[in-house]
Amino acid sequence: MDPRDTAPDSWEQEDDVEQEATVDGQLEAAFTTLNVNAKPFVPNVNAAEFVPPFAMRAPTENVDAAVVNDKVSTMDLSESSVPVENGDTEMTSEEPWDQKDDEATEEEPGGGDRGPGESASPEDTAPEMMEEEEEVLVPKVPAVQPDAPKKEHINVVFIGHVDAGKSTIGGQIMYLTGMVDKRTLEKYEREAKEKNRETWYLSWALDTNQEERDKGKTVEVGRAYFETDKKHFTILDAPGHKSFVPNMIGGASQADLAVLVISARKGEFETGFEKGGQTREHAMLAKTAGVKHLIVLVNKMDDPTVNWSLERYEECKEKLVPFLKKVGFNPKKDIHFMPCSGLTGANLKEATDMCPWYTGLPFIPHLDSLPNFNRSSDGPVRLPIVDKYKDMGTVVLGKLESGSISKAQQLVMMPNRHVVEVLSLLSDDVETDDAGPGENLKLRLKGIEEEEILPGFILCNSDSLCHSGRTFDAQIVIIEHKSIICPGYNAVLHIHTCIEEVQITALICLVDKKTGDKSKTRPRFVKQDQVCIARLRTAGTICLETFKDFPQMGRFTLRDEGKTIAIGKVLKLVAERD
Repeated sequence: MDPRDTAPDSWEQEDDVEQEATVDGQLEAAFTTLNVNAKPFVPNVNAAEFVPPFAMRAPTENVDAAVVNDKVSTMDLSESSVPVENGDTEMTSEEPWDQKDDEATEEEPGGGDRGPGESASPEDTAPEMMEEEEEVLVPKVPAVQPDAPKKEHINVVFIGHVDAGKSTIGGQIMYLTGMVDKRTLEKYEREAKEKNRETWYLSWALDTNQEERDKGKTVEVGRAYFETDKKHFTILDAPGHKSFVPNMIGGASQADLAVLVISARKGEFETGFEKGGQTREHAMLAKTAGVKHLIVLVNKMDDPTVNWSLERYEECKEKLVPFLKKVGFNPKKDIHFMPCSGLTGANLKEATDMCPWYTGLPFIPHLDSLPNFNRSSDGPVRLPIVDKYKDMGTVVLGKLESGSISKAQQLVMMPNRHVVEVLSLLSDDVETDDAGPGENLKLRLKGIEEEEILPGFILCNSDSLCHSGRTFDAQIVIIEHKSIICPGYNAVLHIHTCIEEVQITALICLVDKKTGDKSKTRPRFVKQDQVCIARLRTAGTICLETFKDFPQMGRFTLRDEGKTIAIGKVLKLVAERD
């Protein structure tokens, strides 16, 4: 029907209608190129200003102008009279808005702003500047760029006698670094007050289950994490009670750095340090688990019996140094002492006026200033499993000792040789696509049931499997045992995250502590403080490596009757005789 025959909506538009009719063909051509399925345009107020491709190198207009342009453009789209005047140009400028909308909705966090001097080349553009037309073809990898140097992961285990204040210090650190908000802590404080336990509220940030809170004793190894400017730390809060030493060994085997917490309160330090105390045992187990650096936090310095006294601090230090030296730490390089108060947070993040005699850095800045650990990410994949559970598939936890793991990678679970696939990777509860050595991971696996996994199993890559077996030769140091140890002696072996029953089947020779010479004859027994090389046989097949090839999986502890009786390292794996 001829448009001139229809009655117009209003007589003011009469001349518009005539104008439209003359350019009907032009309009139709324009409409064919219009994208009917385009998303409605929603102006993104926070988006960076739109720069047309041809003006990319020219200086950009100011934001006000861009906003005005946007408003005018939306009006242009809605009015039917204007497309007649600029049919084709309208189409070309409409497309980038469409993209702009897409880009704005998919914008990824973590992009850094460019300096004014830098030109926005397609590779360099941060996510906010990705509105250009050509940019659609470039994959969105640059979004990660600002964070490219990944923070180094360090696992810190808190060890020490029961009630020395490990969980409280852990909770205080999380509060100081902003990992636990004030409201949560106030809630804990109220609940703790109701139970007449008001000094325990900080430890509740790490002791999450009811039994631990009621008794005020950590049972499982608590996990949390915090970040400083340079590093990402995972806190492993080990139990101090002697009944839970096996859990503590599991925690220490994942750590790079140990914090030995001792209580300066009169009487408490002495109990922790005497023969049955856990201060000695934990320090020794940490060394066996492969912790190279030890920070000794002298806690409870604010106690009325201590009152930040230098004499008490020095007294604790003097008693500890000879023992730590005997365990194998070098007092000059590996050990660092510092006073603190876990309950008040003094000397944890900021220095305190209470102890002018301590001139070193407070705890968190000291952790930040430690030299980097050199870890090789190109080694074979080794991930000892600490724990496993069901959650939409099989989930395993552990620390990646060497190599790197990425999503959808095929791995082998030793010693059962199950081939598994990594469905998703979480590093400290944050999902990632790949992980390097030293990171604490949660992996969701495909191809294996949760019942088929035990703590102590190891994930390896198929081209370099770890060794597994039952019989091995090891060098053992007997630390504490009342009577003699002969062939046929049974104990519990703790090696990396694996716990297995073991029997000493033969004593091969004694080793002289000072010279390292081996005896010519086979000893009939060994006793406390002696070093020997023995053949051990486990009840089931376990994964292990020699200490020389892979130290983290070649050190072990022997425990019996709730006490650590010996520490050792694997020298040689013995093939099974059929």
